[in-house]
Amino acid sequence: MLISGGGTGGHIFPALSIAAAVKRRHPDAEILFVGADNRMEMERVPAAGYEIVGLPVSGFDRKRLWRNFGVLLRLWKSMRKARRIVRDFKPDIAVGVGGYASGPTLKAAQKAGVPTLLQEQNSYPGVTNKLLAAKAGAICVAYEGTDRFFPAEKIVLTGNPVRPALLAFSATQHDAKAAMGFDPSKPLVLVVGGSLGARTLNSAMIDAIENGDTDQVPFQVMWQTGKADWERCERAMRTSHPESVKAAPFISDMAQAYRAADLVVARAGAGTISELELLGKPAILVPSPNVAEDHQRHNAEALANRGAAAMVLDADAATELWKKIKSLATDRAALAGLSANISEMALRDSDEKIVDQIDKLIR
Repeated sequence: MLISGGGTGGHIFPALSIAAAVKRRHPDAEILFVGADNRMEMERVPAAGYEIVGLPVSGFDRKRLWRNFGVLLRLWKSMRKARRIVRDFKPDIAVGVGGYASGPTLKAAQKAGVPTLLQEQNSYPGVTNKLLAAKAGAICVAYEGTDRFFPAEKIVLTGNPVRPALLAFSATQHDAKAAMGFDPSKPLVLVVGGSLGARTLNSAMIDAIENGDTDQVPFQVMWQTGKADWERCERAMRTSHPESVKAAPFISDMAQAYRAADLVVARAGAGTISELELLGKPAILVPSPNVAEDHQRHNAEALANRGAAAMVLDADAATELWKKIKSLATDRAALAGLSANISEMALRDSDEKIVDQIDKLIR
């Protein structure tokens, strides 16, 4: 099997989950990943024990169009390399999880007559999967209504695979809060912008800290800033010394952090949303505007329209986010309602359902 895609954790974690599920069912399976050079999959995939080959592919620059001459050259080189990979590896199936590398790889597989499966994490699909859909054997999705974009007869509602460690964590919320150094009797808000952080969320937190708004609040905050923005955030913490807030550039044990949290403030990436659904976590979603097809806003709206999450637009975060956090953090009835509604949207055993489709296509 070829698995191609990456670029973000939202693409890589599902890919690794699918590979692990295939290995559980077929221990002798040969799996080769294809990623984009210099992207995070080139480190994460080998760390998980799988071989990966990189393509020189990169995304189009929508603002500086003259730079796309180089992009087109790298795409041409990637197509040639992808054809060699398919020819030499001779896969029984190719799986695309989204990201720069999945386009050339799955296109080469389709031209070679190899069955292909697409795994689309978002409610609003990316351009690559739309282009590949016509010749795909199956399209595994996480949201209803994707028949607007894909052939209906190929769609299978499976949900998004998530990191198994999140679901296996067994400590109580009381113990998780205590282990992180928080008062178990007070609500805890987890502010996390993904592994790289989110500048908008960080700026809203910095403003609240510097204005004294975090003083004497009846809740606590665990704030993951991301490494790139840590110096700016740490300076605000060092200057103002808010007792209710703890900050770190990176939280290594997200299973513990999720379990401890009463409310999560996050971006609206598909992987994050799937984790929140499976864990039943009330959330305030701040969709990033810096993603293709504005898919994070579509993801967030899919939840907000069902009362499964609160949403604050990125442009409004500076004035509205901290107000929303304060209004929700201690409102037990509102948190319980969000938790119940987001839990109803959870799709479980996604990795096994996807492997069912892989087996079906190979047979």
